Amino acid sequence: MKYQQLENLECGWKWQYLVKKWKDGEAITRHIDSSEADVAINELKKLEAQPTQVLDWIEKHMSFELENKLKQAIRAKRKRHFNAEQVHTKKKSIDLDYRVWEKLSQRANELGCTLSDAIEYLVSEASRSEKASKTVNNLKEDLSKLLSD
Repeated sequence: MKYQQLENLECGWKWQYLVKKWKDGEAITRHIDSSEADVAINELKKLEAQPTQVLDWIEKHMSFELENKLKQAIRAKRKRHFNAEQVHTKKKSIDLDYRVWEKLSQRANELGCTLSDAIEYLVSEASRSEKASKTVNNLKEDLSKLLSD
């Protein structure tokens, strides 16, 4: 396995995941009776300071439909956690307007590359264009100096 499983850390993530789902209004327990579900939720809320006991709660109370989603969420969280340790694997984000993203996406498709590669290409092209423009301007200035003398 590429990413190490750290029980305390992952139990905390599981607790956070379950509480977030509950706050979002999703049924996280397998209990049909609402009073049983409320008791289970209250028990879960008390476990915040004891993350490893969340595993017992999951075994006793968690909805069966949530099992795969929880596993996927924890796997993704584990990957992001370990990738964030190194700068080159850490996920970066930028804020783009939809229309800008759309144009960038079209350009990336034309170039047959990823969005990151397209951004890198466009920045390097802009830099080359700027250098060429400066060179042309310098030549024009030199020419006008020569002609005016």
